[in-house]
Amino acid sequence: MYDQSCSLPILEDAVITLAHGSGGKQTQKLINEVFLSAFRNRHLELMHDGAELVLPSNRVVFTTDSFIVQPVFFPGGDIGKLAVTGTMNDLAMCGALPLYLSCGFIIEEGFSRKDLAAIVNSMQLEAQANGVEFVAGDTKVIERQTGKNLFINTSGIGVKMVDRPINPRQICPGDAIVLSGDIGRHGMAVMAAREGLQFAAPFMSDCASLVPLVQALLHKSIDVRCLRDLTRGGLATALVEIAEASEMDLEIDEGAIAICESVSSVAEVLGIDPMYVANEGRFIAFVPKSDAEEALCSLRQCGMDGASVIGYVGIQTTDPKVLLKNGFGVQRRLYRLSGDQLPRIC
Repeated sequence: MYDQSCSLPILEDAVITLAHGSGGKQTQKLINEVFLSAFRNRHLELMHDGAELVLPSNRVVFTTDSFIVQPVFFPGGDIGKLAVTGTMNDLAMCGALPLYLSCGFIIEEGFSRKDLAAIVNSMQLEAQANGVEFVAGDTKVIERQTGKNLFINTSGIGVKMVDRPINPRQICPGDAIVLSGDIGRHGMAVMAAREGLQFAAPFMSDCASLVPLVQALLHKSIDVRCLRDLTRGGLATALVEIAEASEMDLEIDEGAIAICESVSSVAEVLGIDPMYVANEGRFIAFVPKSDAEEALCSLRQCGMDGASVIGYVGIQTTDPKVLLKNGFGVQRRLYRLSGDQLPRIC
């Protein structure tokens, strides 16, 4: 349950402060008014140190992640929605249906209580839309620096939707690589919000749950070999990670990768490669070539009009490479993101 060792008083100026030695009463008030009012369920109402969970399968998947994005609100989402979808998406990439989440909050003194409540409600709305419950959590306050920082850790538990493994070691030569949609929008949206940049066509983050898309693929009995969401490091880094883990070359057609015109134009002006920009609602799926068209149809039926086959798996090798071919037939090798094109955005 939520740790009450930290005192989080609610003051008239509606910001959170450290109040040394004031006891747990004010802490409990904040927990009741902000967290329990949003996340209330049979597990949290026990106010116990843990939750007893019923899992319908012995094929359990567990994941954890932390989120420190600034600003905490951005076009298309906020840090709370990002935390929930990010953790659910990690489970979905393992072929698991998310069931339970925990969340830990590290709040900077001076953070707006109103903003905290909005973020918590955003988390609950996203979890509820996906049939997921929050079953445990923790709250801590740190000394003031800017008064704007909020850090969230979320862990998730899910159960496999299929009996077969879904991971890089299942990839075979000749498999098709399916991209679920256009890339680059999340990173550009956060950058624009952080820097106060104004563009003719405003960017909206693609932050969204991938669970329905993965369910659609698996329920059609498509032989999904591997899935990977395109978060930190973008599409290029995800491809390199998969190539290295599978020990397979990957051959990618640059012209098949969907990038909306506004992202492409601004990225070119700023000298940013969209291949390395983070996404929070996109993934790649490795499927047999014979299943590729059905996979595309399934994704497009879910509203992913930009879904496309962007390449194929090559040979097994001790030096796996990702080769990107442009419209002139020239290939270049992709590498992991080195350093940051953009400040941290997830």
